[in-house]
Amino acid sequence: MPTDLPAWQRLQQHYQAIRDQRMRDWFAAPDARERVDRFSLEAAGLFLDYSKNRIVRETMDLLVQLAEEAGVPARRDAMFAGAHINATEDRAALHMALRAAPDAPFQVDGKPVMPAVHDVLARMRDFSQRVRSGEWKGHSGKTITDVVNLGIGGSDLGPRMVCRALAHLAGDGSEGRKVSGPRVHFVSNVDGTELAETLARLDPERTLVIVCSKTFTTLETMANANSTRQWFVARGVPEGGLARHFVAVSTNLEAVRAFGIDPANMFEFWDWIGGRFSLWSSVGLSITLALGFEAFAELLAGGREMDEHFRTAPLARNMPVILGLLGVWYRNVFGLPTSCMAPYSTSLELFPAFLQQLEMESNGKSVQRDGQPVRVDTSPVVWGTAGTNGQHAYFQLIHQGSQIVPVDFVAPLSAPRTLPGHHAKLLANCFAQAEALMRGRTEEELRAAGIVEPERIAHMRFAGNRPSNMLLIEGITPRALGALIALYEHRTFVMGAIWNINSFDQWGVELGKLLARPIEAELNGRGEGPHDPSTSALIARARSALARGG
Repeated sequence: MPTDLPAWQRLQQHYQAIRDQRMRDWFAAPDARERVDRFSLEAAGLFLDYSKNRIVRETMDLLVQLAEEAGVPARRDAMFAGAHINATEDRAALHMALRAAPDAPFQVDGKPVMPAVHDVLARMRDFSQRVRSGEWKGHSGKTITDVVNLGIGGSDLGPRMVCRALAHLAGDGSEGRKVSGPRVHFVSNVDGTELAETLARLDPERTLVIVCSKTFTTLETMANANSTRQWFVARGVPEGGLARHFVAVSTNLEAVRAFGIDPANMFEFWDWIGGRFSLWSSVGLSITLALGFEAFAELLAGGREMDEHFRTAPLARNMPVILGLLGVWYRNVFGLPTSCMAPYSTSLELFPAFLQQLEMESNGKSVQRDGQPVRVDTSPVVWGTAGTNGQHAYFQLIHQGSQIVPVDFVAPLSAPRTLPGHHAKLLANCFAQAEALMRGRTEEELRAAGIVEPERIAHMRFAGNRPSNMLLIEGITPRALGALIALYEHRTFVMGAIWNINSFDQWGVELGKLLARPIEAELNGRGEGPHDPSTSALIARARSALARGG
């Protein structure tokens, strides 16, 4: 139990000693510059300033001691060694191998995995080049202009986020010359509206579909795949020509063949890759098609740099460890239920949603690895949007709301697309928000500004002392994005290791999926099962609407 660790107890006592101290005063002290130097570091091309946190030197010393007592280094080393740290599914969690060099020593169950990983990467490179160059054609001989990725969860959100973040690179071919790649669309929801609206814009003769499902049985993905197959046929694509319009990312060869996809066009991955950690695998095929394989290789390189930093850096200077420890500090010692991700880049607008899945699906657990209940709060609720939009939406709550919300700011120092003066304004807003959260605004400052009415002062002052991290990247490049993603993967792992939970399973999503199948049968007039009165009434109402053509 983490609560039994000496450092945990000492952190609770330490919190009582510093809880009323103010960051504003720390930054006004003569050694303020030393504070910034102490609480900042660089790794894998990222710069982290974590000086605007409710911490002093002793805080970080105790947090590092907590990581050591909780066995974070040993658990990290076990993960890199290919141990079955995903004990409930008896699997390794070795997504780092997907971005490793060919000669890396990664093994699972005593077998090297790098030959298979790089064989799939070579096939991805070859296929994406064929499609992007126009060599791969649809059944009628026309080149592919659009790709539709059908997947859900990790088979959708990771690649979707990367393609959005790097959209400014679309058309950069791995051949070293400008090549116009296909437009890539993502469909995940079983709500037919998303698929119908996507397909309505496309020419079936020029469309390629990636069916991305490890088991090839995922309800939402296969429903969309079957409907897309019918769309092709209804628009004149012969059954024999469908193989030119479908490829698969899966492990289920027989199901892929039964669907009508040529097994030669199935890109495999392995059960030691969790869905939310899978964008580095063949699940990233859509990335290679949209951006070219070289961009994908750079993404992997950035992740690899962060892996090496996480594996080798001392805990006290280890970026994922520091962010994970700060997350535990606020979640468990301050008792804060949420955290905010605020990327100041439209390119990164999907990163908060990606982080939601990564953190809440990984660490939204209430059972320890040994099956005993967790006695502490685990994953916070993660939320956020791209700045500066968030400033005009929810930042009021972060500045003056009744609860503290730690914020992670992420900002590129150069913009992927530039208009004169815009990026300076963006960065100014980002830095100002972090400073305002730390400083607040006092009554004295308001009076000095000529605001003297008591009722106005009451509304316009705010306490400040609200924590944030500032992550700076040079630009929105594949390498920087890879490092950023890997940073938060490892941060999530660190927090889970301290809470003594398995961050690599997701049993909580299974029950609803299990119950959905018989309910679907009932909605379609097949049978009637036992339900609670509320669910039975909902089924009856929906069944009537469906019968009327709803």
